[in-house]
Amino acid sequence: MRQKRYAVIGGGINGLAVARQLILENPDIQVTVFEKEDSVAQHQSSHNSGVVHAGLYYEPGGLKATLCRRGVDLIRAYCTEHNVPYDECGKVVVALKDEELPRLEAIYRKAQANGVPDVRLIGPEELKEIEPNCVGIRALYSPRTAIVSYGQIAEQIAREIQMKGARICLNSPVHKLIERSDQVHIELQSGEVFPQGFDYVVACAGLQSDRLAMNSGDKETPKIVPFFGQYYVIDETYKSHVKGLIYPVPDPRFPFLGVHFTKRIDGQMTIGPNAFISMGRENYTGDRFNLRDIVDYLGYGGFWKFAARNVPSTLRELRTVVSKSIFVREAAKYVPSLANVSVSPAVRGIRAQAMEGDGSLADDFVIRQTGRVTHIRNAPSPGATSSLAIGEHIVRNLIRSH
Repeated sequence: MRQKRYAVIGGGINGLAVARQLILENPDIQVTVFEKEDSVAQHQSSHNSGVVHAGLYYEPGGLKATLCRRGVDLIRAYCTEHNVPYDECGKVVVALKDEELPRLEAIYRKAQANGVPDVRLIGPEELKEIEPNCVGIRALYSPRTAIVSYGQIAEQIAREIQMKGARICLNSPVHKLIERSDQVHIELQSGEVFPQGFDYVVACAGLQSDRLAMNSGDKETPKIVPFFGQYYVIDETYKSHVKGLIYPVPDPRFPFLGVHFTKRIDGQMTIGPNAFISMGRENYTGDRFNLRDIVDYLGYGGFWKFAARNVPSTLRELRTVVSKSIFVREAAKYVPSLANVSVSPAVRGIRAQAMEGDGSLADDFVIRQTGRVTHIRNAPSPGATSSLAIGEHIVRNLIRSH
């Protein structure tokens, strides 16, 4: 009997997690990972906050909530098994005004429904015990929220799967997937068709997921519209002013979370991110633009519908983009002692935000299977936290049931 062959498109943490799960479920199969860069985890996997999200915000019963909670357990266990640093530094979501209290309580109810361990609402006195320099009238405390390096985890998974026999094809950008009878063929950007066909393919193409899906015959939406998020590292002299993670209460008028304090696994303290339209899907430096990417979203009706109803959000975020001092002051509302702290640019991430034709943002993970091909069309935060659980979900619930 011929050995079954599986391909995974994308060597980020989600693609690598799928490849690992395939091998764990059936060690006798052949797994090939196609990655367009010269090493793994070069995009969203290494350009993020590093937070292991506990599952506070997500709609109970949805994929985000379910896979995030499962993902936390799997990530923690994986880090323990492979000696990858994992720090349960804890997180507070802080209300500054009375009008934020109902929203804070709603987050608490969601966290309880999602089974987030040890989460509780606290008053200003206990907040001072946890974060001595933080101000607020009430907060939600999640002591089990953690931080890691997802890039380091991805690199470890890559080593692990190669030791188990998987092949990682670097410098191999994929243009489209061609399904013919009982095989899927892979056409590279060069026009070359990979000589071997595959029984099943899972596409985890991140920022390019919609393009690969459309080239392969899937529908246009949701479409990826890139938003960058800039982080800054605060002056090391002041990093002890914050112990863990300090977040604002999300404002439903705005599509993104807002600036917050995030401890990094290397011990540094960051402020960020803002959220603004990016001049390229992979513009991590911020000093160049990609005309194709810009034309892509400017020509998309869904983008203009989104923009029209998010003018206040755009103006708010623009202020933090053009002025570093305003950026810092936004965060310092929660830690006043850092109002004048000096900062230096750190990681700049690009959020692969899936947007529907009506301008709404895809709220949950979008994972779609057609025939022998599975596309991850939307896996923003908590996508990295959920990565090992996403691998389980795809392999056990989609591929195995096919």
